Amino acid sequence: MADHIIGTIAVLGGTGKEGKGLAYRWAKYGYQVLIGSRKVEKAKLVAAELTGILAGKAIIMGFTNLEASEKADIITLTVPYAVHREMLESVRSALKGKILIDVTVPLVPPKLIRVQMPPAGSAAQEAHEILGEEVQVASAFQNISYEHLIHDEPIDCDVLVTGTSKEARFETLKLVAAAGLTGWDAGPIENSVVMEGLTSVLISINKHYGSMSAGLRITGVRALAQKP
Repeated sequence: MADHIIGTIAVLGGTGKEGKGLAYRWAKYGYQVLIGSRKVEKAKLVAAELTGILAGKAIIMGFTNLEASEKADIITLTVPYAVHREMLESVRSALKGKILIDVTVPLVPPKLIRVQMPPAGSAAQEAHEILGEEVQVASAFQNISYEHLIHDEPIDCDVLVTGTSKEARFETLKLVAAAGLTGWDAGPIENSVVMEGLTSVLISINKHYGSMSAGLRITGVRALAQKP
């Protein structure tokens, strides 16, 4: 196997719920997916589990987070905010010249319903500061339920995509569509503060109204504008 797998997505923290759900959707669509974890054995177990769910009709492999980052073209980060900086610093050397899609939300337990943004403005902006200009950073998927992703259920929620470049947003919108979701270009990375903050708002709505899947929809724009 070549060291660099063309057209491949790495999902760092891919053994967690959100990462596993996105990996499943992308593998089903036809992408090669690399599950990243601190423990390669755990990554391989999840890769085997998802391959089994897809009846062997997918290419899913397990690696350490660093190995997955080195081999993939696009890297998706799906980890709790508590390990966000540590994870980025550990794989920084492998991300140069690539696109990182940051799914992280700066939730600070136990007050999950309170918006608490980091000094950089948002987790995605923090990622940009850590990685530097050699890495394009996009922000997306913060408000999508794992249960809907992994069970192929319709998802009544749009995906807003921000990024440090038009290319980063364009490539991320393609992956949004591949996951069976509706995506919208929401502008520069500075706007990621809105999506990340909305997560706490949606958690609050869920708690208040006894729901598990509060989401958002963009209205008043022609459907054609949804596609990259």
